[in-house]
Amino acid sequence: MFAVKDWACVMAQDVASAPALQHGYKEQSGPSEPKPWKREPQRHTYGAIDLGTNNCRLLIARPTDSGFTVIDAFSRIVRLGEGLSHSGTLSDDAMDRAVSALGVCAEKLRRRNVSIARSVATEACRRASNGREFVDRVRDETGIVLDIIEPAEEARLAVLGCHKLLEPGDGPALIFDIGGGSTELVLIDQERGTPQIRAWWSAPWGVVSLTESEGKEALEGPDRLKAYKRMRERARRAFANFATMLPESKEGIRLLGTSGTVTTLASVHLALPSYDRRAVDGLHVPIEAMQNISGMIAGMDYLERSGLPCIGSERADLVVAGCALLEAIMEIWPAKNLGVADRGIREGILRSLMARDGWQL
Repeated sequence: MFAVKDWACVMAQDVASAPALQHGYKEQSGPSEPKPWKREPQRHTYGAIDLGTNNCRLLIARPTDSGFTVIDAFSRIVRLGEGLSHSGTLSDDAMDRAVSALGVCAEKLRRRNVSIARSVATEACRRASNGREFVDRVRDETGIVLDIIEPAEEARLAVLGCHKLLEPGDGPALIFDIGGGSTELVLIDQERGTPQIRAWWSAPWGVVSLTESEGKEALEGPDRLKAYKRMRERARRAFANFATMLPESKEGIRLLGTSGTVTTLASVHLALPSYDRRAVDGLHVPIEAMQNISGMIAGMDYLERSGLPCIGSERADLVVAGCALLEAIMEIWPAKNLGVADRGIREGILRSLMARDGWQL
């Protein structure tokens, strides 16, 4: 295992000392005028870890002239926030699962010779009374230094990571990220060519916390549609204040979602036999189709949901809450289509790190 202090210092130094885009003059022979030259940014290998309430995700990439090339990736459902809404703490089992996944990430970072990385933790660590102790344990056992970020930073990174998949248009856009413990909503416009955040909101409901608020018995019982309606109403109330910030005119609006919920439902829409990122990332699905799929899933029991190829047993108990949150979002922002992004915070981290080193992405 590498020494955590040494690795953290190297990362900080690389970020701080990476050459900015500079102009200078190269010495010439003869009487000709010196010509300006531009120093190229260094081609580091970059890493990004997003530890959420439900998933642990890693992306490793190298910059190119027009973006970046992914050279390694990892994703595992760890359910770090399991039971958090009732206990207020991260459980030992949940922390063990997360540390195990982060150990895999640390090995990949080391094997790929990653020189600059950022690792973030979101709602579960923000809310848990033992969140800081967990961060210390991760550092000691894996060498990974987790940064518990605020909701505003989480929203910014999500937008930075996926906004390029918005449908073409001049109207305002709503980008959302349904997480395990919270849901981020960001209103943007692109009047100046690049996304400008006009308003954002972090609701305290994600697929894990909303599921636990209703309880397994209610969701799997004969009155599960009533339970679904209660979850949808909780989501509506959570979004109510944000809805007042939205423009009254809904002309030309666009909607883009980045989360396991939207990618899973898009896979069901496409009737994929197994998940295929290439088919899902960048897809635009009619809102009516997504509403129909949400209603269908809400009416199924656990075994029926598990039988859908792109849901399976890992997501069957949480996808209903995701549908409730999605329906509430589509209600306050009735766009014609839902854009689907299998990208988000990790890509936002990579773009941010690379931009600081002078890469024009």
